[in-house]
Amino acid sequence: MTLARVFEELVGPDTPVEFVAYDGSRAGRQGAAIRFEVRSPYAVSYLVHSPGSLGLARAYVSGYLDVSGDMYTALSTMTQALGDVTVSDKLKVLREVLKDPLLRAAVSRRLDPPPQEAPFSRVPSWLRHSKRRDAKAISHHYDVSNTFYEWVLGPSMAYTCACFPKEDSTLEEAQYFKHDLVAKKLGLKPGMRLLDVGCGWGGMVMHAAKEYGVKALGVTLSKQQAEWAQKAIADRGLSELAEVRHLDYRDVTETGFDRVSSIGLTEHIGKKNLPAYFSFLYGKLKPGGRLLNHTITRPDNIAPPIKQGGFINRYVFPDGELEGPGYIQSRMNDAGFEIRHQENLREHYARTLAGWCRNLDEHWDEAVAEVGEGTARVWKVYMAGCQIGFEQNWIQLHQTLGVKLDDSGDAHMPLRPDWGS
Repeated sequence: MTLARVFEELVGPDTPVEFVAYDGSRAGRQGAAIRFEVRSPYAVSYLVHSPGSLGLARAYVSGYLDVSGDMYTALSTMTQALGDVTVSDKLKVLREVLKDPLLRAAVSRRLDPPPQEAPFSRVPSWLRHSKRRDAKAISHHYDVSNTFYEWVLGPSMAYTCACFPKEDSTLEEAQYFKHDLVAKKLGLKPGMRLLDVGCGWGGMVMHAAKEYGVKALGVTLSKQQAEWAQKAIADRGLSELAEVRHLDYRDVTETGFDRVSSIGLTEHIGKKNLPAYFSFLYGKLKPGGRLLNHTITRPDNIAPPIKQGGFINRYVFPDGELEGPGYIQSRMNDAGFEIRHQENLREHYARTLAGWCRNLDEHWDEAVAEVGEGTARVWKVYMAGCQIGFEQNWIQLHQTLGVKLDDSGDAHMPLRPDWGS
């Protein structure tokens, strides 16, 4: 059985894609907007030894499998086409594949993962989240190249879910609106002190300083982020109010902050550390202070919080763990916070990722020259896959606002939310 016939057996003859293989076989619609090309039998080896999304990702990142056309469309089409494929179907196809001597020889060899895979991503969960290990995990993901991130993220350098105020809002407008939404939920006012944990390239820190006259401190475990942010702060004349340090949030010694923001850090904390994490942030606040926690979540707490053998854990977010919004809220509550507001921005993250995908496509040649084709491929498939995940409610994004009550039980909150839509 040729590879093209295998492909057709799995997805059906009417799937609107073109398939070509190194053995000369073809299937699907010739000239289709989406084209899959199997360049080597080693692609099949990856698929057999690490089935599912990890095997596909390894084959694609290594270059043994290529995808032409829009990656989001390609993944969406294949997700739909493979939706009814059973395990027995896959085993039947595998038996046919192994009748080919060349494929049988390739499959008999277990290939090493592509070099972009984090070598420390497969250790037991109880070894995760020491300060040293967290620093390695963050560096793996964020210390890629500031130039690369500038191309993907755009001028805002905000690597978190934007919030689109209108259907036709640009990505930059949506990132500004997101930072301002956080600021308004926190009730920032001139003279306040803000701690932004996991501050990235300093977007929230600079927004708070410039737009609200707040003295803001941001901390990040990424050395490249901190260096970029400090230069941007100086270039924008904000050095008297804003600062970003290359520092673990647990090593912040200052206290008595009026507000704390955590935008995209909770995913890196780990389930067992959430009580200590929220207790630490609670202790940094003055009575009447507020915490805005902005984090990727999962729809429920039924499945494990991390797929240890999955593509994202091994290539993108080593040690990342997602919890359901109710679990996050309960841990905040147990740490002492009174929960005052919560909302799901799931659809906004899908739109954000679509913008990042467009940016990467527009700068593809420069990105490959900057970080290498393998790393660029990781980002291409990861962002397109996550866009689908948010659209189909496999993952969500929640903002949760908590307050540290004063000694008299006063939350110092307005009677109704005053931050608009």
